[in-house]
Amino acid sequence: MMRVLLLAASAEPIWIPLLALLLSLLVFAGFLLAVGNDPLAVFYAMYRGGFGSLFSWRNTLERAAPLMLTALCTALPAKLGMIMIGGEGALVVGGVAAAYFGLMLNGAAPWVVITGMLVAGMCSGGLWIAVVAALKYWRGINETIASLLFNYIAIALMNHWVTGPLRDPQSLNKPATLPIGSSNMLQDIPGLGVHWGLVFGLVLCMAYYLLFQLTTFGFSVRIIGGNLRAARLVGLPVAKLTVLTCFFAGAAAGLAGMVEVAAVHGTANASLAAGYGYAGILVAFLARQNPLAIIPVALLLGGISASAGLLQRSQHLPDATVLILQGIIFMAILFSETWYGRMQAGYERRAAA
Repeated sequence: MMRVLLLAASAEPIWIPLLALLLSLLVFAGFLLAVGNDPLAVFYAMYRGGFGSLFSWRNTLERAAPLMLTALCTALPAKLGMIMIGGEGALVVGGVAAAYFGLMLNGAAPWVVITGMLVAGMCSGGLWIAVVAALKYWRGINETIASLLFNYIAIALMNHWVTGPLRDPQSLNKPATLPIGSSNMLQDIPGLGVHWGLVFGLVLCMAYYLLFQLTTFGFSVRIIGGNLRAARLVGLPVAKLTVLTCFFAGAAAGLAGMVEVAAVHGTANASLAAGYGYAGILVAFLARQNPLAIIPVALLLGGISASAGLLQRSQHLPDATVLILQGIIFMAILFSETWYGRMQAGYERRAAA
């Protein structure tokens, strides 16, 4: 019995999210029954829409790429004990900055333009979240509320830029910036049919995992998140580490905005605020803030999102149905937080006895 409790306690980060996911599917099945749909048929349609064919996989991978990057915007500050939900704003700011620099560098070699867009997107997104961290550290402003409000500020600024100073006169019904040009767009990965944003997401998830798990920088960040007072007593530069970590987090979301401009839209427009930043919060929580675990979770959520069109056509459900499922999953994940530590506590009681 003791061995079972110890094994269950050590595997909590795996089986608790899985149980929460199963619970959310059961609740969603009840919702489907209530609205007169067959849950098995809907789940099968979701599988077909997200993973059932090569075309489905391409749609899933293209949606998973920005989810990986925006999830990092929540996962990294969580290591400091901060709940940051500003990925949507950082993505929007990064996308607009990338479009602006793409236009400024237009005429240069494509690799120069793409590199400039990448740097602009990452730096602007990083600075956007770093400001939230600075407000938290030096002014005591709650980072969750501040980052949420910064999302609305970012969208308002984007609307101002794309309908005013940066507007393409040809964009009538849907205001947008001038196109960056087809030669400056990110191309697809050869043989896969998915843009290079997927590689950016995979590389950044692995790089951040190595940074925060295998370096003194990451160890220092984990000390701050575990015990802020102890971190100050041992002389860690708390302010510097906090702002720098949040800069890295925002840079990932800003890169997602650059990818949306350079690989999907070709311009900055209202489609940048597509909800990837908010879905990234769910990915980060479901992955337990682990950059490597973000990869499969982003694939799962990307597949669910990719199935929306097929659900609408085959099951006569609105495409917002997948948002209901995402909301149920998020609630189940928050509820599952109360389960952590119970097996460990039971093991310790039995060991003491």
